[in-house]
Amino acid sequence: MMYIRLAIVATAALLLAQSSASAQWCYDESCYGRETFTGDWRGKRTSLAESGITFDLDHAHFYQGVAHGGLNQRFDYGGHGDYVTNVDFGKMGLQEGLYLKIRAEHRFGETINGDTGAVLPAAILPEFPVSDDNDILITNFLFTQFIEERFAVFFGKLDSLDGDMNAFAHGRGKTQFLNGSFVATPIAIRTVPYSTLGCGFMIMGEDQEPLFSYAVLNSTDTSETAGFNELFADGVAMTAELRLPTNFFNMPGHQLFGATWNSREYVALDQDPRKIFPEVPINETRGSWSMYWNFDHYLHVDACDSTKGWGLFGRAAMADANTNPLEYFFSFGVGGYNPYCSHRNDTFGLGWFMHVPSEEIGPALEETLGPINQGHGVELYYNCEVTKWLHVTPDFQVLMPARENVDTAIAVGVRAVMQF
Repeated sequence: MMYIRLAIVATAALLLAQSSASAQWCYDESCYGRETFTGDWRGKRTSLAESGITFDLDHAHFYQGVAHGGLNQRFDYGGHGDYVTNVDFGKMGLQEGLYLKIRAEHRFGETINGDTGAVLPAAILPEFPVSDDNDILITNFLFTQFIEERFAVFFGKLDSLDGDMNAFAHGRGKTQFLNGSFVATPIAIRTVPYSTLGCGFMIMGEDQEPLFSYAVLNSTDTSETAGFNELFADGVAMTAELRLPTNFFNMPGHQLFGATWNSREYVALDQDPRKIFPEVPINETRGSWSMYWNFDHYLHVDACDSTKGWGLFGRAAMADANTNPLEYFFSFGVGGYNPYCSHRNDTFGLGWFMHVPSEEIGPALEETLGPINQGHGVELYYNCEVTKWLHVTPDFQVLMPARENVDTAIAVGVRAVMQF
């Protein structure tokens, strides 16, 4: 039965991709050619955008299963709703250079993340914002004020999933890889809450992307609350990132260097949607840190569209072994746009990752999970633009859990993201 389901998933994904590949069908502005499923709302959407209010609304649906190995062989359906509103107060005539970003999100259904036996989720997005809560929560309410063209300050409630930017391995788990190992550096999870209050500043580069950013954050996650009652009650967190553009071999790319620090007290492994660890006690320690690096480098750029291309990416990170269950992390891969589908925005990715457990926390985990060693994984995806508002992504993962008593898991599935 498990392999029958696997065949159904693979066949459905291939049929969708094949139908899209031959699709000049119904690709007009009134049907499949429009940017969003709900269109322009009879001109209201364009009118609001001209007045400074835009909406980015989407639903991501996941049907995944463990076809072999892991802890359980089963398929599950889950998803995530993301509703982002951006306000430009300059276009409103109120304050030039002032912006507001509001994100409301929720999860629904079930995932296979607990079935693979791996410590990092096979699909990270359907776990947000809180793994065991299906309510719609506001995880961003962030004001940004540009003081000069390339310098801005920000304050409010923000989420950290957009950090650790990478051209080929990022995308919040909805546009590129599904596995949390390729969305951002998982080793920084211990020191950076997903959603909390904070403030900071950023310096923009010539490409209008952040060149350097620094933030001071509340030390704990407040996804389910406004966060004011908890503000700095348990300590403070700080993050800094420098992302430098490069031009090695006359091809564009980036080198990113980041660091995090959190002053709060650590007494146990806390539950977090970005990792899968039991809540076990550890030696009481105050303060934790992490450092990370990533790169992306294009090997090919479309001659007709400089924003499209494909290339290599990689990450390396280390963290405080006294507080972080993962002491080292590495990943490497290739990804980008399909150069043979210039009429569509198809993307692909193939990546490998490895994480090394902490020698300090490992023994505490072994009492619950059994013997622990290094964890490895490989993911392959192909993101097919069926229409401009619908992307379907067949996904294949081989996960070798850090738990030595769990067999290698083969996870397969499909993701569908609809822009509303």
